[in-house]
Amino acid sequence: MTLALAAAAKNTKNAAERTCKHMKTILRKVDPLQPDADIIAEGAEILKRGGLVAFPTETVYGLGGNGLDGEACKGIYLAKGRPSDNPLILHISQISELRPIVREIPAAAQKLMDAFWPGPLTMIFPKTDIVPDSVTGGLDTVAVRFPSHPVAMALIRAAGLPIAAPSANASGKPSPTRASHVAFDLDGKIDMILDGGAAEWGLESTIVDVSVTPPMILRPGAITKEMMEPFVGEVTVDPAILQKPQEGLRPKAPGMKYTHYSPRAEVYLVRGEGVQAKINALTAQEKAAGKKVGVLATEESKDGYTADIVLSVGSRENLEEVGANLFKVLRKFDFLEADTVYAEVFPLEGEGLAIMNRLQKSAGYRFIEAKGEEK
Repeated sequence: MTLALAAAAKNTKNAAERTCKHMKTILRKVDPLQPDADIIAEGAEILKRGGLVAFPTETVYGLGGNGLDGEACKGIYLAKGRPSDNPLILHISQISELRPIVREIPAAAQKLMDAFWPGPLTMIFPKTDIVPDSVTGGLDTVAVRFPSHPVAMALIRAAGLPIAAPSANASGKPSPTRASHVAFDLDGKIDMILDGGAAEWGLESTIVDVSVTPPMILRPGAITKEMMEPFVGEVTVDPAILQKPQEGLRPKAPGMKYTHYSPRAEVYLVRGEGVQAKINALTAQEKAAGKKVGVLATEESKDGYTADIVLSVGSRENLEEVGANLFKVLRKFDFLEADTVYAEVFPLEGEGLAIMNRLQKSAGYRFIEAKGEEK
């Protein structure tokens, strides 16, 4: 594989320069379970020559480039408008592809790989010199994932190289769970979109740093702390997951530093007793000021709101459903032209931790107490 990767990097065009120009983005529909080999080969050729291909994974859609070509990776940042110190994730299609890009595989990492790969788990390893700084934001570690989606696996195998891929959205906007979301943000800025239907999980992968002991979760996702600990013992959680990032933070994983997942509307999270009454009172004030108000609610509460737009993310009893719908609903507020959005909160445990991590970033960490002052 290493020789093929080197050859692919040698023949790559200047992706950053190409991405500056308006291009026609190719859209190809693919069967998510049995993707057409010819379509996959077309996408793989684009990647080999330094182009960018958006593709479905089981979490969200990714924006892929040749992970061993620094110029292709710069093209990813340029297409998204992504800050260059926000690291990318390298995606592989089999365990043997890990060795060329990481210096060591700690025992805890091997146990997690055995338990959860392929799947929605990203691990951070010490990197080898073959991984360009544009992938890692200049860090000496690299984030790696082995996705389980058939389209993602087929594309990586056909390209014969690790694919660097953040979420395929404009930087700061809600991550895309459908090809239409990708097209809305990136049409004309990337070479191809592979449309494999809706993403299953709807939230990005869990990121755990296995270069430290005990392993530390840097971004919560479908694979929770409680799921990992039976295999590796203690797993810690970075306090930054639920806190506003400090000035000068050098992010070790995607999504740690910058405001993410934000619709055009101003988003506020409302918590405490009497949330529904508080949101309805705030709605009345905003409407009186001529604002169009939205509420991000659940199935249990949606009928009790008086806002212009009330969208349910699913049942409070099914947080997996809430996570799968979250980004789709945040994007719908943009489509319906909401000016202000008030959102309910969720428990800070299990899958609720991942949901609240995304909601807090979407709101810029702005909370309103149902019986108190805005923080």
